[in-house]
Amino acid sequence: MLFDTHMHTTFSTDSKIKIQEAIAKGQELNLGITITEHMDLGYPQSNAFIFDVAEYLATYDKFRSDNVLLGIEIGMRNDCLQDNRYLVDEANLDFVIGSIHVIDNIDIYHESFYRTHTKQQVYYRYFEAMQECMRCYDFIDSLGHIDYIARYARFNDPEIYYTEFAEQIDEVLKVAAEKGKALEINTRRITDSRSVDLLMPIYKRFAELGGKLATVGSDAHKPQDIGRRINTAMDIAADCGLKVVYFKNRQPNYVKI
Repeated sequence: MLFDTHMHTTFSTDSKIKIQEAIAKGQELNLGITITEHMDLGYPQSNAFIFDVAEYLATYDKFRSDNVLLGIEIGMRNDCLQDNRYLVDEANLDFVIGSIHVIDNIDIYHESFYRTHTKQQVYYRYFEAMQECMRCYDFIDSLGHIDYIARYARFNDPEIYYTEFAEQIDEVLKVAAEKGKALEINTRRITDSRSVDLLMPIYKRFAELGGKLATVGSDAHKPQDIGRRINTAMDIAADCGLKVVYFKNRQPNYVKI
């Protein structure tokens, strides 16, 4: 079964999806789902993007099945490394995404992150922070949305062009490949052929550097977005020579279609 391995429900600060809605949408699409609630320890705004993991797992345990899995999306920061490690070690999770949402204690979403720097400076710092975290966050399963910054960057052209940032991106991909981590193909920004063409060099390079696995996820915050463009992500993985997996009990399972 094909899985959408990245979505958020009401335990995430920015989502109002009820788990029953997520399950119903998965059944409608004949799609497995993995819930991955946001956990950004040390987030600049008090009490945002954190939740009680024990409560989350206890509340959703009755919904858990072969087709409904429970994971988490960890906001990777060096100053929260040990707390994040302890959190993951203590929780009975199926899947752990590691993502970069906050750099130098500023949320990438906010305009202030871009105010006084060029695109090159900001993107270099983004990939630098990602590389630093990937070296020490050995307890994640997949690197989330490598193109996340392009969603919110306040530049005329926020796209990531591999040729412009090849050295920095390669350092991230090398670490992920060496550690046997999956690379997420996040479908949120795959909207047309151009967006696919811009992302393809990154995933091809991951495979060239020894990467083997990919996870696919919609990053849905609304029920109607669950499963969006998953087939496009599958095509990207196939074209780049990556095996699509989902994680159950922290172990990769190959997707069979």
